[in-house]
Amino acid sequence: MAIYRTRYYSEVSVGVGGRITIPQDMRDDLGIEEGDILTVRVEESPNGTRQMVIWRSNQQPEEE
Repeated sequence: MAIYRTRYYSEVSVGVGGRITIPQDMRDDLGIEEGDILTVRVEESPNGTRQMVIWRSNQQPEEE
């Protein structure tokens, strides 16, 4: 199991229909592009605190 360390934080706003916008600098740093598929996991601590973890799935082949 990989252990990750926090590099930086950023705040996002929740918009209409629960949409969030990932800041451009973060998308650039992570290589996230339009059409990429992200996986989301909700984790819960023993005291009930919840957090959302998002990562990019394996890169999709480009459309021809």
